[in-house]
Amino acid sequence: MTDNILEQQIEYYRARANEYDEWFYRKGRYDRGTQNNQHWFNEVAVIKNTLHQIGVVDDILELACGTGIWTQELLNIGKKITAIDASEEVIKINRSKLNSPSVEYHLTNLFTWEPDTEYNLVFFAFWLSHVPPKLLNLFLTKVYQSVRLGGQVFIIDSRFEPTSTAKNHILKDDGNIYKSRKLNDGQEFQIVKIFYQPDELQDKLKQVGFHAEVNVTDNYFIYAHGAKV
Repeated sequence: MTDNILEQQIEYYRARANEYDEWFYRKGRYDRGTQNNQHWFNEVAVIKNTLHQIGVVDDILELACGTGIWTQELLNIGKKITAIDASEEVIKINRSKLNSPSVEYHLTNLFTWEPDTEYNLVFFAFWLSHVPPKLLNLFLTKVYQSVRLGGQVFIIDSRFEPTSTAKNHILKDDGNIYKSRKLNDGQEFQIVKIFYQPDELQDKLKQVGFHAEVNVTDNYFIYAHGAKV
């Protein structure tokens, strides 16, 4: 079942490419009203500020780079970015949006990805929650292998909050890691979605060797900043 879900998950993000930014910028089905939207953007600002405090680094690996929402932030601190995603559709949007010679793109399925280079910073946003539990340790081990000694990792993901998703998605905290997601045209897909608690995520990172601090914003996000020492 997991293999089928992972295939669906890739197809979902390919099909969702042109509407993905609506989620992040709280448009259409994701518009939850002025107050909730402002909370969202205020919390995004907290994370952006924390990310920028890392300062300038030579090279960054961005996993699941998506449409460039966070790639554009990484350009503020990285001299060179290697951006990986399994969807050629989102890579196309990312490339056209940023049009930066500092970003090198690779079409790669992260479940078959094998690290072959070390970086000063490895970054991924809203990806860890889509990794099935049985593959989590292997994935994080690969992340660890991709960080240069003395380098850093920065992770952003979702907290469980019903207003974070579309108005026609009912978010239930029922322990089921498989969630149904609909597109604007009504197409429906099954994906993996896991909401981590700070202590749990910190422990997972420690197990593979990272020294990390995990924090949450008031409502929507969990984020981790760690080092390989």
